[in-house]
Amino acid sequence: MNVKIADLMAKRVITAQPHNSVDHVRGVMERNRIHAIPIVGPEGEAAGIVTTADLARKLKGETPVKRIMSDRVFCVPAYNDVSTAARIMRRHKIHHVVVTHEKKVVGIISSFDLLKLVEGHRFTMKNAPQPRRKRAR
Repeated sequence: MNVKIADLMAKRVITAQPHNSVDHVRGVMERNRIHAIPIVGPEGEAAGIVTTADLARKLKGETPVKRIMSDRVFCVPAYNDVSTAARIMRRHKIHHVVVTHEKKVVGIISSFDLLKLVEGHRFTMKNAPQPRRKRAR
């Protein structure tokens, strides 16, 4: 498979900052119909991620997202093969991986993006193994 993450990722990534409120982030996610938002630091680097699961907890709306964000955010360079993102998602049981270029957030790739690849049949199916035939002597 030669599809790169940059070919499949959401390039118009919406980000937030750690000081933004839970209500602000929830509103941004609802308006844009997205399920995760990377939290960036002052240099545009990934500082964390907030997902709809994080927002499901009952919190005061003015709570800063730094209190609920996952600071263990998984990142992958944009030039990597999509199989790298798929492997990260499967191993860590997550649905979103932040895409970076020179440590700055440039996109996000989700499990739904990977499903589009399968749905569009832009992959090559390997032939099933054939049973070995015994040699005639």
